[in-house]
This record gives sequence, C-alpha cells and structure tokens, in this order.
Amino acid sequence: MSPDRPVGDLFRRFRERLAVEGPHRLGGPGGQTGHGAKVTPTPDPARAAGGAWPGANGSPVPAGRERGSRATAFDPGPARTDAGAREAGLAPYPPRDVEPAGRPRRRGGRGGRGGRGGEQLNVPPATFTSYYGRPILKAPVWKWDIAAYLFSGGLAAGSSLLAAGGQLTGRPALRRAGRTTSLAAVSASAYFLVNDLGKPSRFHHMLRVAKLTSPMSVGTWILTTFGPAAGVAAVAEAAPWLPERGLLGLGRRLLPPAGNAAGLVAAVTAPALATYTGVLLADTAVPSWHEAYPELPVIFAGSALASGAGVGLLAAPTGQAGPARRLAVAGAALELWGAHRVETRMGLLSEPYATGTAGKLLRAGRALTAAGVAGALVGRRSRVLSALSGGALLAASVCTRFGIFHGGGASAKDPKYTVVPQRERAQRRADQQTHVSGPGAGPNGG
Repeated sequence: MSPDRPVGDLFRRFRERLAVEGPHRLGGPGGQTGHGAKVTPTPDPARAAGGAWPGANGSPVPAGRERGSRATAFDPGPARTDAGAREAGLAPYPPRDVEPAGRPRRRGGRGGRGGRGGEQLNVPPATFTSYYGRPILKAPVWKWDIAAYLFSGGLAAGSSLLAAGGQLTGRPALRRAGRTTSLAAVSASAYFLVNDLGKPSRFHHMLRVAKLTSPMSVGTWILTTFGPAAGVAAVAEAAPWLPERGLLGLGRRLLPPAGNAAGLVAAVTAPALATYTGVLLADTAVPSWHEAYPELPVIFAGSALASGAGVGLLAAPTGQAGPARRLAVAGAALELWGAHRVETRMGLLSEPYATGTAGKLLRAGRALTAAGVAGALVGRRSRVLSALSGGALLAASVCTRFGIFHGGGASAKDPKYTVVPQRERAQRRADQQTHVSGPGAGPNGG
C-alpha cells in the first residue's frame, strides 16, 4: 500500500496506537475494558512535553494529531467513545461491542441467524386501520328515526294490504283496523322522514324532479301517492257517523265508494312502499347493506306483511282474522328466509348481522316471528292468544328493521369489512384472467 495514500496513513497510525496502548484501549466507551475496569495509560515524557509520538518506522507523529476524530479523519479510535465524541463536538457514537437496541430475540435468548442479533423473520398480523385511525367509509349519519321510518313504512304497507283483503272478503272489522293503522303509520313515517331531513321544505323540494335511478326520489313519490290514498280510505270509515241529510249526508253517501277506490290504490302502491327502503339501503356503499341487495327487499316485504297481520290479529275478532293468519304465515316465511340468507350467504359481511346489537335484535326478531306465527295458527278460537300473537309479530318487525339498521352501521365503522372483500374480489378477478389467458387459451389452443 502506498505510504502517500490517506488510507494507508490512517492504517499505520492505528497500528502505532495498538502497539503502544494495547487492544484494551479500544474495547469500550470512555477508555474502559470489556469488564468495566478503567485503564490509566502510561504517561509518555515526549508527549507530556508537547513533543511528537514516535511512529512504527521511527517517524514522529505531531502532537495534537494523535487523537483524531470523525471530523478530521485522523485516528477514529477516540471518537468512537463518548469522551472522544464530546471532545470532537459530535453526538455519542454507540460502541461496536454493544448490541443495537430494539432487535427482537427468539426464544431461548438467541437472536436471528446464528445466534446473533437480527430482525424478526415472521410478519406480524395485519391490522385493518386507516389514516389517523379513522374508518375507511363514513358511517351513516342516520339516527333512530330512520330505523323507525323503515318500520312505520312497512307497517303502513302491510296494513293497507290487510284492509284491502278485508274489503274484498267482506270483513269490516279487518278493513277498519287496516285502514286506520295504515293512515297512522304513514303519517308517522312522513314525520320521521321530515325530521331526518331537518326542514319540511326539503321534502317538498324532492318532488320537483322524478329520477327513476334514485331510490330516494322514487320513494318520495311512492310515499306521496300512498299517503293521500290511505288518508281517503281511512276517512271513509267515518261515513256512518255523519248525518243522513244535508251536505254531510252527501258526504256520507260519497265517502264509502271513494274509500274503496282509494283503499285499492293504496294496496297497489303498498308493495313498492314496503320494498323500496330495502333498495335504498342496498344502494349505499355500506358493505353489509350493499352486499345484501338481493335479500333486503325480501326481508322488508316479509316484515311488512307480518306487521300488517299483527294488526289484524290484535284488532279483529277471531271470526274475521283468517286473512291475517294467512298473511302472517306468508310474511314470516319471507322474513325468516331472507334473514337466514343474510346471516349465512355473505361470508365476512354476514358477521355484523350476527354479532353485537344487530345480532341480538335479529335473533329476537326470529324468535318473536316464530312465536307469533305459532300462536296465530294455534289460537284460532282464542281472542287472547290471537292478540298476543299479533303483538309478537309487531315486535318482531321492529327488531328486524332495527337489527338491519345497526348491522349496516357496524360494517361501515370497521375497516376490515371494506378491505377484505375488496381484496377477495381483486384476487378472483386476477385468477379468472390467469385462467383465461393461460396455456391453451389462444384461438389455436397454443
């Protein structure tokens, strides 16, 4: 190695220091040995007098340069210690014989490969979080009044169908119960909707356009059509209380046929009113609502039929409750089938409907639905048992609507319900493309 090269000069100086002070001077921080005992160097008269330190070949080493630093590139030994770093004005440098902090060790006290300290080889499990700990999707801002709106709209639809059945089969008690309940329920539904919108004028503004691709716009027009028809049909039930003569007598004669026509219009609109809310939820980006788009309209239709049947079982005598019992069986079958599909078909996205508040409500809804149908079939001649069955069906409808509502909100708050299905869909698309573009996929099979 050429003596005029800087690297060779540094190496010679290192050998000179190693020969004079010994290897223990370079072992630890602050001039300490590996056992922690401080070593006092032997004083050199030449150095004490400010002279030079003789080198290995007899050439003197100028005083003041025997202790280099990282800044001057001379003799890096002292600068590797805390004292040398302080003299050079640098930050303390970690010694070479100390293992870097923060390196995990395996069991038994040994580090990575070969027993030395190393990085952890296994990958920690993924945590589904987002920036600043916020969910990936913004959870719906809807409150309990929207869940109540879902129930009241279904109750209005089911009651109007019950009233139409009583009207067509000559059961006045069933017709009156259905019409009055339908008017009360659709009024409550309009209140809940306007309360969520914040201003009554916003409902009016939504009627300025009719957009078939928007479930909210279609639902507004359905509610606007259903409400007046249900109102006329319910008011017609008060015709027998009007006097027979005069202007009110004219109303007594005209209201019954108008009520019958309005009741049929409400019954025709009722299926759309019962199911559009399910389409509305499925049209959002909420994972567990969006994935359940085939089942939500079915569940809401069955819940509406069951709640209407509950009104008939509560209000009508047992002799006129036959249509209500059949309506209860049909509604329970649709509701239980749809709820079972939602909780088993969607894989990970079914989890929000089986856990937490949503799981408790949906399980209670299934139990109440089964009890209500059983009581309706068994208690054909018992007025008390029929009333209890009707109350159970109404409570089941409430639990089902609120359970679906809470399940969707829970899926929007947890990022895994957004991330995992997206990755699975991407993987399926990649597998399909690989299968299509693989060997033998060409036009000649090559």
